[in-house]
Amino acid sequence: MTETPHTQPEPARILLVEDNPGDVRLTKEAFKQGRIENDLYVVSDGTEALEFLSKHGEYADVPRPDLILLDLNLPGKDGEDVLEDLKADPKLQSIPVIVLTSSRAEEDIARSYELHANAYLTKPVDPDEFIETVRAFEKFWFSVVRLPPEVDPQ
Repeated sequence: MTETPHTQPEPARILLVEDNPGDVRLTKEAFKQGRIENDLYVVSDGTEALEFLSKHGEYADVPRPDLILLDLNLPGKDGEDVLEDLKADPKLQSIPVIVLTSSRAEEDIARSYELHANAYLTKPVDPDEFIETVRAFEKFWFSVVRLPPEVDPQ
């Protein structure tokens, strides 16, 4: 898309995979306060995330996300399993995945990067710090970084 001074860039499409309603609310609040226009999609477990990404069932018409925010501690299929499946799929592996989790465990950090996470952020306990972390992430990923194009458009 060619931008002229009068057009807005398309909103960033973000998939948040998070089962904690409080963290979902804080993330939405942080994005609302941010300057980057975005469409935030939320799923609450790993199975639902993979259905969204593969456009199965109720997700047949959803857009491909530009970025995925992934919690590790999910019910059922956990975040590591989602990350492993995602990065093994040639159609989806180019989507950047940012692990956003409460775990500070070294083995979780190491394993996330082994599975090709693009970044690992630890959720602050303080709500204001949480919002600031999400806003800093948003500014970096959508103002500084160039995101990859879709590999296999549908």
